[in-house]
Amino acid sequence: MDYAHDLTEPRKSGSFSRISSTRSSFRRLSFNLSGDGEFDDDNVSEAGDTGKRYSTSGRRRSSFENFGDNIVVPIQENFVKESQLPTASPASPDAIEENKESKKELPWFLIYISSRVHLAVLGILGVLTRYLLEKLFGPEVVGATSDRSYMYVDLPPNMVGSFLMGWFGAVFKGDIFKFSPELAVGLTTGYLGSLTTFSGWNQKMLELSIDGHWVFSFLGFLIGLMLVAYSFILGVETANGFKWALNKTNLSSNCCFSVVNNIISQIILIVVMITLLGLLWSLSLAFLVKDFNGDSSTNHLWFGCLVGPIGVWIRFYLAQFNGKGLGKTEIMKWMPFGTLIANVAASCIMAAFATMKKSESNKHFTIVATGIQFGLCGCLSTVSTFIAEYSAMSQSLRPWRAYVYALTTITVSFSLGTVIYSVPVWTKGWS
Repeated sequence: MDYAHDLTEPRKSGSFSRISSTRSSFRRLSFNLSGDGEFDDDNVSEAGDTGKRYSTSGRRRSSFENFGDNIVVPIQENFVKESQLPTASPASPDAIEENKESKKELPWFLIYISSRVHLAVLGILGVLTRYLLEKLFGPEVVGATSDRSYMYVDLPPNMVGSFLMGWFGAVFKGDIFKFSPELAVGLTTGYLGSLTTFSGWNQKMLELSIDGHWVFSFLGFLIGLMLVAYSFILGVETANGFKWALNKTNLSSNCCFSVVNNIISQIILIVVMITLLGLLWSLSLAFLVKDFNGDSSTNHLWFGCLVGPIGVWIRFYLAQFNGKGLGKTEIMKWMPFGTLIANVAASCIMAAFATMKKSESNKHFTIVATGIQFGLCGCLSTVSTFIAEYSAMSQSLRPWRAYVYALTTITVSFSLGTVIYSVPVWTKGWS
């Protein structure tokens, strides 16, 4: 793939222009908490799913720079252009042929399919991982979390996902991006976004509040926010240390990803991902049909795997609002409205289905509703991206914006959830 060509070629018209723009945004994807400078104070909202680099001139240095190395490999336009220059003379036949080879690109519709399939496959894997972590740390095994405690059942997945966001969403995202832009986005937006869930977190705090455990609900938000924030910081620091060690031992040259820059490699990757998606959906459907009329505790999981990719795709599109601000003047450009809308909307949908489950005792409806909550709402909302944006804001020239963003997300989600779920439960007297 020719990065320089894609970044500099004129915009196409119609649908191809939108796909080309999406492809370009993939290639610019790089979450920078690095020491080459500070965050552009107006663009910290792009630290998550949009992932564009910010201008870093004249800003204070980030506290994440602990090992004297950039956390990510910068993907800058001038760097890209220089890296794609042929080694031979520009006038030589070999150089011309090499340049033509580097400019080979898949048709736009295959790029579109590839990106969505990556998001779907890794989103389903995120759902499965979240379920396993909930069971492992829940009352049935370790007993570290429960539905009746501020140590809510989704806390371990949120912590693990935030930790991994530091690795694959910050430190090694540039390396993965070199291999495949779609894989880089799939890992962060798809896998880590689906592994973590804000709507599940909010719903558990609502359920504590309706029983009068307001202190537990408050502690759940406060301690939960602290734990996922420090999980992300720990992920960045450990990954940055690992990368520093690789550089010191000269192993980094043997561990680098190669660029998938030919048509055959790209097509093979697409076929593999489509096959995986078909396999995951087929198995989920088969297990759902098998357990739908039974008493299995996993029937909602399989329905969640079927609808989970829908949540990932919606969140991916909503991420386009990050860094855009409001109105023509783009006020509050620092606020990641895409992530905010995704988390609030997922919390409201989850609260609505929780209310319907209280009023409807049908077993099959409960399975479907729980599957939508666990799959679609869990994938539509995200903690890993939320905490990445929060951490980026805390490193900007106006760190108070991080607290405004977190407080806005939590307050709006909890308030609307109270109206949708808690008030009907109180008024109807449901247990």
